[in-house]
Amino acid sequence: MIISQKAQGISPSPTLAVDAKAKQMKKEGHNIIGFGAGEPDFDTPEFIKTAAVSAINSGFTKYTPVGGIEELKSAVSNYFKDEIGVSYATDQILVSNGAKHSVYNALYCLLNPGDEVLIPAPYWVSYPEMVRLCEGVPVFVPTSENNNFILNSEILEKYITDKTKVLIINSPNNPCGNIYPEENIKQIAEIAAKHNIFVISDEIYDKLIYDGLKHTSIAAVKDMADRTIVINGVSKTFAMTGWRIGFAAGPKQLIKAMENFQSHATSNPNSIAQKASVEALTNPLRHETIAKMVKEFSDRRIYMVNKINQINNLSCNMPNGAFYVFVNISKTFGKECQGKIIQNSTDFSEVLLEKYEVAIVPGVAFGADEYIRLSYATSMENIKEGLDRLESFVNIIK
Repeated sequence: MIISQKAQGISPSPTLAVDAKAKQMKKEGHNIIGFGAGEPDFDTPEFIKTAAVSAINSGFTKYTPVGGIEELKSAVSNYFKDEIGVSYATDQILVSNGAKHSVYNALYCLLNPGDEVLIPAPYWVSYPEMVRLCEGVPVFVPTSENNNFILNSEILEKYITDKTKVLIINSPNNPCGNIYPEENIKQIAEIAAKHNIFVISDEIYDKLIYDGLKHTSIAAVKDMADRTIVINGVSKTFAMTGWRIGFAAGPKQLIKAMENFQSHATSNPNSIAQKASVEALTNPLRHETIAKMVKEFSDRRIYMVNKINQINNLSCNMPNGAFYVFVNISKTFGKECQGKIIQNSTDFSEVLLEKYEVAIVPGVAFGADEYIRLSYATSMENIKEGLDRLESFVNIIK
């Protein structure tokens, strides 16, 4: 079989690869502690599952409109109005098979061959691959740990060329767990408007925020709604990763193009999951459910950060969003562990998994080889045991 050059050039998702390897080792009898996959360990709330069962029992199992049922698009519209303060008509909203699908749809309909897409680094692993699949060119804009990995507007402007078409913003952020302050968002919006750059704002973690901080969408900045597409979904906030419902809101013309593209690529999202998502976005119980999840996540992150910063040669910032801790491991580089020299994040991750049965994601996957990403979307018991193993591992690196 002859595989296309496009397909040969695609790298598998490192986060899913780590999770798959950890699960395989578990099947083989290993006691793996996993800090890899980016999904809540909570079950989907009962009121959402009940709505799905009701949809099945009522026969809501056929095709729906390609862009989603009107009931769900209306719920999404209300969600955006309440949460980010931007009003969208239902014909400005597209429901897709997960937020990742929404991002890909947007990139496909925005990019011509050779168009450049600015991506702050560290970045979510799939952004560069999706840009390349759409024949665009990813351009990585560096950020600094000293500034909590927040995109500096002055540095951003240095990476803009006459080929720059799109900027991707992800706040709250994966992998760093940071939140872009309102003032920073306004500065980025000013630059985007000045250079006629379209913004994809990935806000999938928008309800997972701690310490009383506030999420600001760039779409809410004056005159930015027409040059921004907002991406969100139910996966993280409602522990519905497997239901595969994401949505996008933006200019009508772009949404229509994305719907046309989706009509040929996948058709409509799952009908049952759409009904369940309506319930997720509208049932009053959602507020209590989210609050409980956020409280538990917050307790876990505090324990994780405090423990990591007590381990020799490791350090990390306190994340204020999502459910990840981005750990600096650079002080271990060049040192030896059981006959292997740790030269990068991949070496660190592989030895940790093989010798101490702890699964993490190497920072090279996010464009930051001096780091590793740990998810605290797992039980406190697992976190304590996993970090104790991590400490034992680091202590034998000489």
